[in-house]
Amino acid sequence: MSAERPIYVTQPELPPLEEFLPYLKEIWDSKVLTNGGPFHKRLEAELAEYLGVRHISLFCNATIALVTGLQSQRITGEVITTPYSFVATAHSLRWNGITPVFADIDPETLNLDPSRIEAAITPQTTAIMPVHCYGRPCDVEAIQRIADDYNLKVIYDAAHAFGVQRRVDDQWHSVLEAGDLSVLSFHATKVFNTFEGGAIISPDAKTKQRIDHLKNFGFVNETTVVATGINGKMSEFNAALGLLQLQHVKGAIERRARIDARYREALADLPGLRLLAPAPDATPNHSYFPVLVEANFPVSRDDLYQLLRQRNVLTRRYFYPLISDFPMYRGLPSATEANLPVARHAAEQVLCLPIYPSMTDDEQQRVIDVVREAGCSRLPERLETVFTEPPLPVVSELCRPQAA
Repeated sequence: MSAERPIYVTQPELPPLEEFLPYLKEIWDSKVLTNGGPFHKRLEAELAEYLGVRHISLFCNATIALVTGLQSQRITGEVITTPYSFVATAHSLRWNGITPVFADIDPETLNLDPSRIEAAITPQTTAIMPVHCYGRPCDVEAIQRIADDYNLKVIYDAAHAFGVQRRVDDQWHSVLEAGDLSVLSFHATKVFNTFEGGAIISPDAKTKQRIDHLKNFGFVNETTVVATGINGKMSEFNAALGLLQLQHVKGAIERRARIDARYREALADLPGLRLLAPAPDATPNHSYFPVLVEANFPVSRDDLYQLLRQRNVLTRRYFYPLISDFPMYRGLPSATEANLPVARHAAEQVLCLPIYPSMTDDEQQRVIDVVREAGCSRLPERLETVFTEPPLPVVSELCRPQAA
């Protein structure tokens, strides 16, 4: 391993500490630490406005939010979902006694392929749980048509999709409005974080009320319990941080966009390195920068992963292995290799490069240098650029396609 300072695949974005201290003082003075205190109420209101949604319920984390969301919709039996995600997607189903049924993904978007959903439906199917992978919106219209035809619920794992919008009929709408529920993650690694946290976006006040009861043990008031709930509440500490984070998130996403643009300019000419195209008619949040290392790249995905680690660049292979490969899922009929060829191919090629707002020019250059060295027959030249508005292009003559 290199003695150089490590570059992680992501780093949590935090506000200046001095800005957080007045919030802490208010908590100390009030002695209100949890149970829907003033910061909790303010964050729900301000997040709803920022995201363009009407009903949001804050949670201690997104996994508990997924578990609770499934409970709120009374989902049972089988749920069709993607194998190409973080394990919490399927774990939330298992915790509810639901059987995950894996369907393959689209090779371009890496999201659940609507054409594979219908074939997976059985008399036991009650819902679909797609994932907006890397924050790229699923084909929500096609998924909703299938759900309507078969009377299924749709619960979106929207952990990656904070702030993402879709253009529909020349108007912008939050992707979180799709389906019956959407679940966000505010984990430390996400675009918007509250240390730990999550949220459920509900379509109406009645659904939000049920979710709010479920996340607080089923309590309605001091003496009335109406459901078998859980303790999923977000604390005042997390909510206070979230309020402060909201003041900085726009700039953080803009910074991510400039890092994304520089990667694209620097790596676009490398044969065998596929960069996922930006989602059409969507506003990205640049939460991840995945590349697919194809067969004609000079080294394998795992070799490139090791080369980067030797320079202390700690990339991640999101999402490898597939969820369907883990012991608790691989015995399912839908987990077979033959059923999931596209997902398996992507899992064997994907590598997420570091991207986070505080990433420096030099740190990104180190990543670019290693990738280009692996993809070229000679050492890369220095690609000089700075982050400005708008981003300056990164120009390199290395590995340019030869003229015919």
